[in-house]
Amino acid sequence: MSHNINSNIVLLIGTGSMAVAYAKVLQGQKIDFQVVGRGVASAQTFYEETGKKPITGGLELFLENNDVSQFDAAIIATGTEVLLDCLRLLIQHSITKILIEKPAAVSIAELNNNKELFLPHAASIFVAYNRRFYASVLETERLIEADGGLEAMNFEFTEWTHKIDASKKVPAVLNNWFFANSTHVVDLAFFLAGKPLDWTAYSKKGNLEWHEKTVFSGAGITEKGVLFSYLSHWESAGRWGIELLTQNRKIYLKPLEGVLIQRKGLLDIEKHVFDNTLDVLYKPGLFRQVEAFLNNDNSRLINIKEHLEIANQIYIKILS
Repeated sequence: MSHNINSNIVLLIGTGSMAVAYAKVLQGQKIDFQVVGRGVASAQTFYEETGKKPITGGLELFLENNDVSQFDAAIIATGTEVLLDCLRLLIQHSITKILIEKPAAVSIAELNNNKELFLPHAASIFVAYNRRFYASVLETERLIEADGGLEAMNFEFTEWTHKIDASKKVPAVLNNWFFANSTHVVDLAFFLAGKPLDWTAYSKKGNLEWHEKTVFSGAGITEKGVLFSYLSHWESAGRWGIELLTQNRKIYLKPLEGVLIQRKGLLDIEKHVFDNTLDVLYKPGLFRQVEAFLNNDNSRLINIKEHLEIANQIYIKILS
């Protein structure tokens, strides 16, 4: 496994739990990195968990007072509400090889309103949909190929809204929770099956004060000829999951980190064993994602231009 062939020092922005996960991956890949955060308390927690001492005071101050030419790449792992602000600062300081946490902005509107900022550099800015890199997804792709291809798919992105404490979330993030959170599943589903080509989408208002729509359904066919459907009800029971049907079996990614299989003609659903060592040692998908990003292997990564197109063509339609 090759690491770090195209990078010297990585600038990691953020000191929360996601940044800790990235730090552990960078340490595991023996990559030199510098961490920048805002608050002293979170920086101390970061140091205790990783042994790496962050520079506090915020990204803007750091970029103004340091030589940024030493950084070949940056990873933005902050809260959703400041992702785009950090992206703007990096581009202004000529750091344009960037991995930014999903969904790269607080809303689709914010993404659209700032496209002139990032589109000139879109080929080197990637949005971190790490589920594309899950060991379970790689194994699922192998199984699908062995069966001669994917025939149909059903997926669900039900959110456990009863578990979300609205008082602890930024209102702008809550109001755009589908974009901020549910797109983890939607992106993966259409990454596996191909983008929807001909489809119908429905959504319905619920009783949540902080998110307008709570019930979603839709169906159609993808560019790869895969029939698909989805149904999610945020105020009922359910969970994230993807069901993939081949000629020989149904593959369940429920949870997304695991693989369950029901073979044709059988009722039993069995647990499928595969090598998920990296996803046990590190936050699932992160090791391979960072490796791909640093080694310029963009085959599974989604650049920010593609992300913008998917947001406007797919996510808006699901919400409408």
